[in-house]
Amino acid sequence: MSDETFGRLLREARQRAVLTLEGLAEDSGVSVRAISDMERGRSLPRPSTLSELMDALALDETERRRLVQASKARTHQVPRQLPPDLATFRGREETLRAVRGLTEQADGRANHVVIAAVGGMAGVGKSALAVHVAHQVAERFPDGQLYVNLRGFEESARPLEPGEALGGFLRALGVPSSDIPPGTRERSALFRERTGSRRLIVVLDNAHDAEQVTPLLPAAGCLSLITSRNQLFALAAREGAALVSLDVWTQEEALVALAARTGDDRCRAEPDAAAELVELCGYLPLAVAVAGAQLSGSPQVSLSSAVRELRQDRPRLDALAADDGQADLRAVFSWSYRVLGPETARFFRYLAAHPGPAVSAEAAASLAGVEMPVARQRLRELTTASLLSRDAEGRYVMHDLIRVYAAELMEQEEDDRAGAEIRLLDYLRHNAYSAGRFVSRFPSEAVDTPAPGVMHVAIDDREEGLDWFRREEPAVATVLRAVRDPRLLRHRVNLTLEWVGYNAVAGRWAEEVSASRIGLEAALALDDPIAVARTGAHLARALVETGQLNEVDEPIGVMLGQLERLPTEHQVRVERNVGFLRGRQQRHEEALEHTRRSLAIARRLSRSDEVARTLIGVGFCLAMLGKHQEAIATCEEAVPMLREMKDRSGEASVWDAIGLAQQRLGRLHDAVTSYEKSLRLIDEVHDDYLRAETLDHLGSALLELGDHAQARAHWMRAAELLTGLRVPRAAALRAKAEAARPESVPAAVRAPAS
Repeated sequence: MSDETFGRLLREARQRAVLTLEGLAEDSGVSVRAISDMERGRSLPRPSTLSELMDALALDETERRRLVQASKARTHQVPRQLPPDLATFRGREETLRAVRGLTEQADGRANHVVIAAVGGMAGVGKSALAVHVAHQVAERFPDGQLYVNLRGFEESARPLEPGEALGGFLRALGVPSSDIPPGTRERSALFRERTGSRRLIVVLDNAHDAEQVTPLLPAAGCLSLITSRNQLFALAAREGAALVSLDVWTQEEALVALAARTGDDRCRAEPDAAAELVELCGYLPLAVAVAGAQLSGSPQVSLSSAVRELRQDRPRLDALAADDGQADLRAVFSWSYRVLGPETARFFRYLAAHPGPAVSAEAAASLAGVEMPVARQRLRELTTASLLSRDAEGRYVMHDLIRVYAAELMEQEEDDRAGAEIRLLDYLRHNAYSAGRFVSRFPSEAVDTPAPGVMHVAIDDREEGLDWFRREEPAVATVLRAVRDPRLLRHRVNLTLEWVGYNAVAGRWAEEVSASRIGLEAALALDDPIAVARTGAHLARALVETGQLNEVDEPIGVMLGQLERLPTEHQVRVERNVGFLRGRQQRHEEALEHTRRSLAIARRLSRSDEVARTLIGVGFCLAMLGKHQEAIATCEEAVPMLREMKDRSGEASVWDAIGLAQQRLGRLHDAVTSYEKSLRLIDEVHDDYLRAETLDHLGSALLELGDHAQARAHWMRAAELLTGLRVPRAAALRAKAEAARPESVPAAVRAPAS
């Protein structure tokens, strides 16, 4: 699909809407030139721009999906993560000159990172300034822009961990998840390495302190712009950051900004009222923006009327007022809020139940329990009123001060916050189940019916599933940390369990450690032994994958501590899981002991499916302990059961295990035959993860037979598959392939992996 295809679809949608280029530009806020370039196939939009266009065209869900797919015709290698620039940005000329001057120091020969740290109170326009400067100088940094909201002062959630932010940056720079190390220090080193030959802009928005920021600084020659409510003196001392302080606007700047939103004519017609209006806003940019947006949407309201209304109704908002006490934000916000229709007002209040800085349209619809067309209309109204903005991915951003105000209203109106949180959790869980059917190797069991009002996202293939998971990654992490209502413990457990499959295939093991800890904590609070066993197993697996083998004993102990309370069929799985984990710790005797216990319980239950699966684990353990003949016999016992069950994936695994034992006996040709039989079965089930594992083993056998070329080919193919699945070990397989040369074959490469 080409850029021309997207342009044709956009043009056809505009013509169906009976809009000219100018009309679509006016309705969407996208320039005529940009729309024209898209329609002629000269460019593709970023997600936020595409969202604005689709909203303005009032497309239905099918049409939206078609345009979104077409917009992905070309993969952009250069990250473009900046939020849209503010069209009404005004003032700050002196500060802009100072910051632009700093950017001139950034060049490829610099031996330091150029940093501007913009500090100031909430709502003073720090983020708008940083984003505006980044857009202005973007052409001088051709390798792209990275952006992250560090959530340094969110009341509903902890600040973003630097390691999590680095993971997003590295993926945006093209580093496969499988190559991203688990530790923050290692991620930071890799980030500096990957930015060493690039000229990038990095915007670190809403930072808490210097410690949060320091690991996120790129290499020399890049530009870092940082915003924080704190003055980052430690960053200045350690990194040479230039500190820039923002105060509220001058009266002149505030009047210019108000006129940009309401029109010069209105301000010139009522100069005294305009001056008093910005004074009532305390000259705070956020307050002026909200008031100006409301007036621009109500051209019949005079500025004098607005001033009288604000004077008459001035409830104090101590927590949100400016430091000098002049700006009464609740009064300003309430003025915009009260003119909303009752349904839009309710929708606005329910958005406060989302703890993250950005919310997708589907999640917003679920929070309020409304259909998507209604949600999109409400979101558009709130964006027009400047109560919401858009980020680079097209999600909706609510300033934290406005979120606090909306939360106060939610409490005053006695809205059902718990119900909204349940719908949000169900949205993230049930759509994860739908997406996981295409993404995860181990799809979860069927989930129960979601709460009424939860939006179902149509997901029809693997790429759509991955897109949905990636879009909601930040939300699910924040929701798990922030939702602490004890009535929602079960929902938290279920949500963590539903995201395990994606975290595994995406190689998000560090994130899975955090999520499964939260799930295990909730399961223990519920005193639910089954939930404890499942979340404990996932935590242990994630710890293994992140190399924290010494920490695995704790969740194993928790799992085994629940053993006697578990139904027998769950005892089978716990013992089998512990066997797998002990094997990864190289404690093969213990691994065999646990898998044999699992097998004995499965035989007592006469559960042939569990018997067959456990026999595979026993076979692998025996092979690792050098009991190769017994391993082969054990695995061969499983073959007829797996065939009867038509479990092609299980049968592929068992032939892989047989091949491993044969290889270790020196029966290399038999091993190759078994591995190839496994691969033929894998072709039926399309399991790329298992295919990569078997190709790895086959490569080892072929290397021992002296076929270096085929061994290298299989390892490279396995690495490609694991990279596509975003799982660990891809880099290790590439290293094997490079080492598999006829002139030098290290002994470590000869040993087949388990």
